[in-house]
Amino acid sequence: MIDYLLNVDYAPFMLSFKLAFITTLILFVLCMPLAWYLSQTKSKFKPILESLCTMPLVVPPTVLGFYLLWGLSHNSPIGQFFENYFGIKLVFNFYGIIIASCIYSLPFMVQPLQSGFESLNKNMLEASYISGKSKFTTVLRVALPNIKPSLLTALIITFAHTVGEFGVVLMIGGSIPNETRVAAIAIYEFVEVLDYKDAHIYSLIMIVMSFLTLLAVYVFNGNQKKDRFF
Repeated sequence: MIDYLLNVDYAPFMLSFKLAFITTLILFVLCMPLAWYLSQTKSKFKPILESLCTMPLVVPPTVLGFYLLWGLSHNSPIGQFFENYFGIKLVFNFYGIIIASCIYSLPFMVQPLQSGFESLNKNMLEASYISGKSKFTTVLRVALPNIKPSLLTALIITFAHTVGEFGVVLMIGGSIPNETRVAAIAIYEFVEVLDYKDAHIYSLIMIVMSFLTLLAVYVFNGNQKKDRFF
């Protein structure tokens, strides 16, 4: 068994990790100000923004993937822009699945951060403003350090969700070795050709990774609660 594991092609996993890392980094940068705004605003448009941010959770991956495929193709304005000015084709390309993953994993970053920001003591934020700190400094030095469990949950769940994504990535990227063939797609292809041995190995690796990811979140959050109690 160990010898077999040593000979497994880990390229799809490495590509999945690369995609997940880049997606998580991009979403953190983009979603932190968005989550902060949603947690603080009383605008009548807030429910609309929250619905748009949550839609990737309920829209079927094939539907989302289809419209992303249409929106990123070389015939679309976005696809033409990237192809004409950067020489990048977004469909069946690693750049394309990054965009798709960012959209599909958006709720997993926004919602924990928003919940964390909403749970903050308002007096602490007001004290920061009174002392002359800007909103940016308040978020960076006051808010974020005080929502560590929510921050960790957002980062880890977004990463893990992106690693396991299948439908949207397949629609946008297909299955190009070392380019778009991530671990979930590799498992699907093993099953298609009745290679259940490799499918089992890849699936077990994904299950172990998922369990360890969730375990890390629950252990950290549990320790944070104990620290606050004592």
